[in-house]
Amino acid sequence: MNRTAQPVEAPAPGAWEELVTTALLGTERRTVPGGAPGREAPVALLDAAAVETVRRRAGLRPARAAERPEPAAEDPRPALPAAAARRLALLLAGRPGTGGGRRGTAPDLMELLPQWLAAANARGFAAPPQALPALLDAARGRTDLRPAALAFAGPRAVWLARLNPDWRFALRATPGGGRVLPDPEDGERTRRLWEEGLFAERVALLTALRAREPAAARELLSTTWSTERAEDRLMFLDSLRTGLGPQDEPFLEQALSDRSRNVRATAAELLSALPGSALAARMAVRAAACVAVDHTRDSPTIAVEAPHECDAGMERDGVVAKPPAGRGERSWWLGQLVEATPLATWSARLGGRTPREIVALPVTDDWQGELHAAWSRAAVRQRDPEWARALLGIPSAPEAGGPGAVSLAERAKLLGTLDAAERAGWVAGFIAAHGLSEAFQLLGVCALPWTAPLGRAVVDALDIARDAGSYPWSFSGVMGLAERCLDPGEASRLDGLLAIPDEREDASPGAGGYWAEAFQRLVTTLRLRKAMTEELEAA
Repeated sequence: MNRTAQPVEAPAPGAWEELVTTALLGTERRTVPGGAPGREAPVALLDAAAVETVRRRAGLRPARAAERPEPAAEDPRPALPAAAARRLALLLAGRPGTGGGRRGTAPDLMELLPQWLAAANARGFAAPPQALPALLDAARGRTDLRPAALAFAGPRAVWLARLNPDWRFALRATPGGGRVLPDPEDGERTRRLWEEGLFAERVALLTALRAREPAAARELLSTTWSTERAEDRLMFLDSLRTGLGPQDEPFLEQALSDRSRNVRATAAELLSALPGSALAARMAVRAAACVAVDHTRDSPTIAVEAPHECDAGMERDGVVAKPPAGRGERSWWLGQLVEATPLATWSARLGGRTPREIVALPVTDDWQGELHAAWSRAAVRQRDPEWARALLGIPSAPEAGGPGAVSLAERAKLLGTLDAAERAGWVAGFIAAHGLSEAFQLLGVCALPWTAPLGRAVVDALDIARDAGSYPWSFSGVMGLAERCLDPGEASRLDGLLAIPDEREDASPGAGGYWAEAFQRLVTTLRLRKAMTEELEAA
C-alpha cells in the first residue's frame, strides 16, 4: 500500500536556542514552545528537545551554493617543534585533576596553558592549524587567555571567527576585527577609515597611530571630537595615555569643559600625570593651602586643614564633589587634591625634607591615613619610585607599610613602580618577616619567574606553615602561584619536602600527608614547566 509522504514542517528560526533557554530558566518560568504550562511541561520540553535533536542531525536541508571563502592569510612564522606541538595538544585537552575533591599530585594542565602560550609567542612560533579549533574554544571560555591565544593563532583565528559564530570574540578582540589598518603615511585612507569605519576599527586605528605618531593621532581625534558620542569620546581619550606628553595639554585642557563628567575626569587624570601642566599647578596651590608643618609643637608635625567646599574651579579640574557612601566630604576633597598634586611640591612646601622624612612626620587629628593614601595614589600615577619606597617603608616593619596606614592594595600598586628585582626583594623580606597570610596580593605584582630569593622565601614560609601542623588548603592560592611562578630550576631543592613528616600531637589529623601531596604536585609541575621550555627551544 502506497502512502503519500507528508511534508515536514520547517522548524522556526532559533528553535533549539529557545529550547535551551527554556531549560535554563525552568518550565515554571517559561512556557515550552508550542506547549502549555503545567505539570506536563517538563515532559513536553524533553520531547521537543528529542525531536529537535533528530531534526538537527538528520533533517538538514541543502543550502544554496555560495562562493567559497577566500583562503586565510599566510602565517609566515615558523612551525612549532614536533614535541612542543604534542605538548600543546595535551594542554588543550587537559583538565584539573579530581579525586574526591582533592587535586592529587597531577599538575593542572589548563593553568599551565597561559605560560606555554607566552613562551611560544616570545619565540615567534605559529600555531598548528589542527590545534586552532581547540585553542579558540579554550579562549572562548577564558577571557584571560584571549590576548595570548589570539596572538599565537595569528591571522587564521580571524578567518575562522568569520565562519563560526562561537568564535566571534576573536573579531572583537582583534584590533579592527582583523582588518588591515592603512599605513599612517597614507593620509587619505587613514582619514576615510577614521570617518567611515566601525567603532572597533576607529579605536584600533587611533591606538596604532598613537603608538607611532602621538601628535598625528591627537590631531586626527580633534577633527571629529565635537561630533563624537560621550562614550566614544571617553574611549578615544583613554588612548592618549600612550605617549602622553606636554604637547597634549591644550587638547586635554579643552576636554576639561566637556559635557560628560567621565570625560572631564579622565582628562583631569591625564593632566595630573603631567607634573608641568597648568592643572597640576592649580592642584598644587589648593593642596599646599591644606597641608603645612606645625612648628609650635614639641616636634615638627604635619597639620591638615581640609577644604570646606568644592567650588566650580575644583569640579572643572576633575574633583568629584559628591563622596561615596561612608566618606566625609572634606576628606574626600582633600584626597583628590593631594592625589593630583605633583609630588615635587611637598619637599619645598614641607621644609626641604626628602620623601622618607616627610612620610615619617606625625600628622595631626587622625589625618595620617587619608594623607598617606593620597600620596600613595600620586606616587602610582606619577610613577615615582622614591616616594613609593618612602610609603612602603622597610618590609620587616610591624605594619609593613611605613609610618602611614598604607593598605595592602596600595602597597601592591606602589610595588609596581619599582623595578622587578627591587620589587621581588621587598616582597621576599615581607614574607620572611610576616609569613604568607597577606602575601598573595603582593606576589601577584612580582615578575616571572620569581627571583631566587623570593622563591626561597615562599618555599621556606610554606615549610614553616607545614611544621605548624595546619592543613595546606589555607595556602592553596600561594601554592598555585608557586606552581606557575617558581623558577623550574628550584625543583631539585624541594625534594626534601616530599616525605610525610612525623605527625605532632597538636597537628591536624592527616595534615602531613596532604602537605606531602601538595609539594609533590609542586615539584611535578616545575619539572613539567622545564620540559615545556626545552621542547620549545628544540628548534
